[in-house]
Amino acid sequence: MTPVSIVKAQPPLPLPPLLLLAAIAPLVVAFASQYIGGLQPCELCIWQRWGYGGTIALALVTLVLPRRVRPWGTALTAIGFLVVAGLALFHVGVEQHWWQGLASCTGNLDTHQSVADLEKQLLGTPVIPCDRPAWTGFGISMAGYDFIYAALVGRSEERRVGKNLRRPAGCSGRFAGFQPRRDLQSDVRRPA
Repeated sequence: MTPVSIVKAQPPLPLPPLLLLAAIAPLVVAFASQYIGGLQPCELCIWQRWGYGGTIALALVTLVLPRRVRPWGTALTAIGFLVVAGLALFHVGVEQHWWQGLASCTGNLDTHQSVADLEKQLLGTPVIPCDRPAWTGFGISMAGYDFIYAALVGRSEERRVGKNLRRPAGCSGRFAGFQPRRDLQSDVRRPA
């Protein structure tokens, strides 16, 4: 056996554990940047973290699914990554002032109170603005990197899973699910 045939003979790495690790990694980075680096998350950052939490839950469920339906669970996990990518893209749009962010990103102050009560409210609820990135690297914010990461993982896994889902025998390409009706074929008259 040649080294090339040995590599080809090995089964591919199991996908659900890799997706689980891929969903945990950004949360590790986010919590490390918060608790070690001192970067406080805004409301949209929290939403992205919840998205990864949901993706982790989907990956964990996929791990315990029977083998025959595991590709469908993996596809849902890939969609979870794409949802996070959508949240991150929305966050990037808010940072770049392409559109307006959430009301919770700017803070909701009750201005119909005394100055002392207003001061207490301001000091009691620090607002982390969503339209100002807490950190950038090479001109890209953390939300931008999160968009790139989640979109690449989600799209690549979606394509990989799509290739592995079963198709009817003999079918390929764009109309993989199309089967001609057999009962109509008997009515067709063939020229003699």
